[in-house]
Order: sequence, then structure tokens, then C-alpha cells
Amino acid sequence: MKNNDNFVLRNTWYYALPSDQIKPGMMISRIFLGEPVLIVRSQDGRVSAMRDICPHRAVPLSCGRFNGQEVECCYHGWRFDPAGRCTAIPSLVEEQQMDLSRFDVQSYEVREAQGNIWIYMADPDNSQPAASEIEIPVIPGFDQRSLRGASPTPQFVEVMRFPCFVDHAVVGLMDPAHSPYVHQAWWWRNEQLCEEVKQFDASPYGFTMRRHRLPANGGRLYWLIGGGVPETEISFRLPGVRIEETTIGNHRVVNLTAVTPISDTETEVTFALYWTLPWVGFFKPLLHVLARTFIGQDRTVVEKQQIGLQYNPVLRLIKDSDMQAQWYYQLKREYARSVAEGREFVNPVKGQILRWRA
Repeated sequence: MKNNDNFVLRNTWYYALPSDQIKPGMMISRIFLGEPVLIVRSQDGRVSAMRDICPHRAVPLSCGRFNGQEVECCYHGWRFDPAGRCTAIPSLVEEQQMDLSRFDVQSYEVREAQGNIWIYMADPDNSQPAASEIEIPVIPGFDQRSLRGASPTPQFVEVMRFPCFVDHAVVGLMDPAHSPYVHQAWWWRNEQLCEEVKQFDASPYGFTMRRHRLPANGGRLYWLIGGGVPETEISFRLPGVRIEETTIGNHRVVNLTAVTPISDTETEVTFALYWTLPWVGFFKPLLHVLARTFIGQDRTVVEKQQIGLQYNPVLRLIKDSDMQAQWYYQLKREYARSVAEGREFVNPVKGQILRWRA
């Protein structure tokens, strides 16, 4: 694999932040794909996003004030509504008529669903296809019409920054062969290597590992829940969303892992859990410790990887354990080409059985 794969996808949805992090009347400054973004929630509860730079003297708008209806720059008091439209320039006198739309701030389309806020990062040079034509990821079975015990919002969220380019975070998290070397913990699995045989199929903008039973040494936490033999299905879709749905008897646990590029050298990983087990909430403090440990192990090895990557080596991927990584790069290239050529995306993944030892 050569470095010409190192580009960030545009014209797609990225995970922004959990809904409960921003209350009505609040604003939060973030950076996505190297762009400063100001996310605001109006007093009516609606979430919006705009470029976090005042067009007058380039002071971040986040340094100013937000009254729940307008953002006011701290330098000269220029005001903008949640859609980024300039609504007032206080220094103008009455006879100085001016078209304020000349000073509008770039806005971003955002959507809020299932306790998550997603942001559409368009290509500045080619914003097609329109955001409305691309679907945001959906957590199956967890909405207002869900079965008893299911919550429409994640009951647990852990966020961690990885010091790497987005591709290395995505590939590292989907890698099936690193667990016995990186995740050495009694509550996850033992050190003995076992042969894994899994069927994979193409799915929208990605691929899916078919539902299968988890072995007793392949996730002891699920077995500790009890009530049945755990079965799991794992799907991945562009730009970096992994959804793992596990059933244990009559209960379900769904993990959403979303990877968002911050810059060329920093990536944010969000780990969210949905479940139908009311009593699990009592163990949230322990879950945070376990999640930070588990995700932190991935972060540590990716951090070590950066030492070698600074010498720009060619990365040599193998079959079958690296097939998911190869699919990721193929999907990424095809999506970029389909947008550039204005044509329908054609999934390059072909269903097949993969075998590896882990």
C-alpha cells in the first residue's frame, strides 16, 4: 500500500459529537478535517454549525457570545444567526446601507439522530452529491419505537484522540489479528491463537461480517451477561463507522465506533454503547475504565506505529487477515472517484469467506 491512499474523504457524513454535550444556548468549537467549526444549539433545541472564523478580522466566533439566537463576535460585535447569515454590523451608521449577505459565514449541514450529531463535510470545489442524498448511519432497533428496554440514545460514550492520520485509526480498529498481542486482558480473551473463519458480504458503502456465535474465549464480558449464547454481527461503512450488534438471549448490545479526522496527524475515536439491559447502567464507572483501557491499547500501538511511518515505508498487506483493510482502501478510492465523476457508487467488495488466526 502506497501513500497515494492518504487522502481524506469529502462529501460524506462524519461523527461530530454526542448530543448531550451541547445544551440549548451553548456553542462548542471543534476542528473537523482541518476546518474550524462552531456548533451551536439554539434555545429551541435545534443544532447548527458554521465556520468558526469571523469574516471581518478572523477572530474565532467561539471567542464571542451566543445568546441562543445569534453569535456575536468579541472583536467588533458582528452578529450571525445559526445558519451563518450576518445579521448585524454595529459600526455601520444609518445611512451606510450594505448588503450583509456579503459577510455570511460558511454553514455546514448537520443532523441529529439517536443521541448523535453528524456533520456533512463537503468538498469546497465539488459539493456533489447533495448531503440529503447520503444517509447517516443508523443504529438498528434503538429509536422511539424500539422494544421495551431499548434507549433511543447511547447509554455510554467514551471519546479518545489518536495521534495519527485517519486511515491508521480506521484500519487499526478493524484489524482482526492484533487482539492477542495488543488487548491482553483476562476479561477479553486468552493468549492462545485460534483459527477464525468468517463470512463477509458487501453492504451499503462497506461490508458486513455475518452473524456468528462468539466463542467463550472471544469476549468474556458478553458471556458474563448470561441469558444465552452471544451472537454478533459487525458492519463497516465509509467514512469510518463500525457497528457491532450482539444478542444475548432476549437482550441486545450495540456498539457504534465512529472515526473522525481532526487533522492530518490527529483523529478522534468515539465509542458509544446502546443496550436493552437496565442493570448495566450501574456498572458505568467500571465500563469507562474498561473502555479507556481497551481503546487506549489501540491508541498506544498506533502511537508506536508513527515512529516507523515517518520514514514513509510501503505497507505490505496480506490475505486474509488484512482483507478488511484492503477493502477499506478500495471503498475509499471508489467513493472519491464516483463523486468526482458524478456517477453512482459501485461497491468493490465481493462476498467471501476469510480465515485467519488470532
